[in-house]
Amino acid sequence: MNPDPTPRHALLATACVAVLAFLALWEGTCRSGLVDPVFLPPPSAVWARGLAMASDGALPGHVLASARRVMTGFLTATVVAIPLGLFLGMSRYARAAFDPILSLLRPLPSMSWIPLSLLWFGITETQKYSIVFMGCFAPALVYVIEATRNVDPVLIRAAQNLGASRWQVMREVVLPGSLPQILSGLKIILGLAWTCVISAELVAAREGLGFLIMNGKEFFQTEVVVLGMLMISLTVLLTDVVFRAIGRKLLRWQP
Repeated sequence: MNPDPTPRHALLATACVAVLAFLALWEGTCRSGLVDPVFLPPPSAVWARGLAMASDGALPGHVLASARRVMTGFLTATVVAIPLGLFLGMSRYARAAFDPILSLLRPLPSMSWIPLSLLWFGITETQKYSIVFMGCFAPALVYVIEATRNVDPVLIRAAQNLGASRWQVMREVVLPGSLPQILSGLKIILGLAWTCVISAELVAAREGLGFLIMNGKEFFQTEVVVLGMLMISLTVLLTDVVFRAIGRKLLRWQP
């Protein structure tokens, strides 16, 4: 029995009404003169600026530039972190050897890598990718290691007793058992990747949502700043929807 009998369309309608009420309150506050538009523009001004930038192709270009950097750095970090994390999660000696290195990398924020990345790669796309990679790799590796260690050891021993090789145990037992927790962690890491790329674009970029926000701030175009912030939120929501769809495909055995 469904514990919550409320229809989904009723919940969706409630959410839409709440958003419209918030926008109306925001618009009314700005139009009444209680807030200076220089500090907080009304939604109508943000919408108008967004339409203008979308019509000339500037806004889609900034969104695609940031999305490309996020997905390249995130996927590269994932491709490296998942197999390495599975290996470290199953080997105590390898984990003991790698733990000091991981302990040094994990506390470093993505911003701390910007000076070195600029020195190594200059103001290039590779520099942006490296910032996202370094911001995502260590947290992703931690998630994968912990997910691997949380697999029921009884299942691993059962597979070994049935004659499964180490590779078969990892592929048939450890990976499926840890995959739900890995995907949950990667969903959080994907949001972190957007934080990393915006940090990189605020410092050294010629396009992207971070550049858009900084450029709007330099010219006191607060509607551009708010537009860039909203586009970040909308893009993250969209990628989260896509990520959930992929998760449902990979975890078909889960209810």
